[in-house]
Amino acid sequence: MAHEPQIRIPATYLRGGTSKGVFFRLQDLPEAAQRPGAARDALLLRVIGSPDPYGKQIDGMGGATSSTSKTVIVAKSSRPDHDVDYLFGQVAIDKAFVDWSGNCGNLSAAVGPFAISGGLVDASRIPHDGVAIVRIWQANIGKTIIAHVPVTHGTVQETGDFELDGVTFPAAEVQLEFLDPAAEEDGAGSAMFPTGKLVDDLEVPGVGTLKATMINAGIPTIFVNAEAIGYTGTELQDAINGDAAALDKFETIRAHGALRMGLIKSLDEIATRQHTPKIAFVAKPQAYTASSGKRVGAEDVDLLVRAMSMGKLHHAMMGTAAVAIGTAAAIPGTLVNLAAGGGERNAVRFGHPSGTLRVGAEARVENGAWTVTKAIMSRSARVLMEGWVRVPQGRILTG
Repeated sequence: MAHEPQIRIPATYLRGGTSKGVFFRLQDLPEAAQRPGAARDALLLRVIGSPDPYGKQIDGMGGATSSTSKTVIVAKSSRPDHDVDYLFGQVAIDKAFVDWSGNCGNLSAAVGPFAISGGLVDASRIPHDGVAIVRIWQANIGKTIIAHVPVTHGTVQETGDFELDGVTFPAAEVQLEFLDPAAEEDGAGSAMFPTGKLVDDLEVPGVGTLKATMINAGIPTIFVNAEAIGYTGTELQDAINGDAAALDKFETIRAHGALRMGLIKSLDEIATRQHTPKIAFVAKPQAYTASSGKRVGAEDVDLLVRAMSMGKLHHAMMGTAAVAIGTAAAIPGTLVNLAAGGGERNAVRFGHPSGTLRVGAEARVENGAWTVTKAIMSRSARVLMEGWVRVPQGRILTG
């Protein structure tokens, strides 16, 4: 009996923000996987260990959560004023599917460090000591991200005293600027608010008519009020992720919101868009105990936000959803802004299941419509392992 050999592919396993993923340089992938298509998807699925009917991804690098079932491909950029192109693939856990429809804001923090260490940034742009400015083209959504990466003795600094709720250990701070983060290339047109309204009445059969803010910024996101769907905004993962009826309700709301936003043409298409749009619920500040046991006081935050990712309540907050939160908070009249007390603001600190996070945004009205020039937040990143991943050769390498 002939046995299929395994091949090895250079890869790095990194934590970025509150996510982890397998990073590749485009040039290191097998030729058939260097371009979009079935071969690339099959390779990444096998690397991560999907589809897995057991939901554990034991036979791969994935961690069986939306935060750890992620892949990244980075290449030198041919675009003017950019250093690298960054492509993100969210790998489904139980299905043979890679979702390319959006960005991962958390892993965006690891792209700059990976690019520098991987020789993808010109050496002239890297200081011996200081902060390297890495200009990233986010290829999924066609946007620019500026990463401020600390450098010590000519190499990326990974350790430090910056603490991020949702991450156990401190590390070096990586500041990210998401330029012009309103989505444009995802079927919803160029409008930040695709329905033309800051707040809509969203009719959801079996749930009711909900007030909703549907925004394209960072990632398409649907915001609803916590109390309108029976929650307080202080919930942790166990309160929702073990409730099948609740998960079905969120997915139904997400599907109808996606339809209103123009992201899908029929409700059955939502199954092919697990990564986008996101759905989140907001509430006014109140005290709660985070998943780490840390007490978050009402005075510590401007509002509370809980967000769903890949069908489950996220353990902290997706970076791209944080951009959406910061943007919506800066625009008077959105549900996010109202939960934070209303009025104009250029930064907001919100409570999530693991603690708190601050995000800033610069928004203004142009020609009668809201626009946001950039959103800013800090994350950290660290290499966990580097070397090669091994996968059975199979047909995934022949295209």
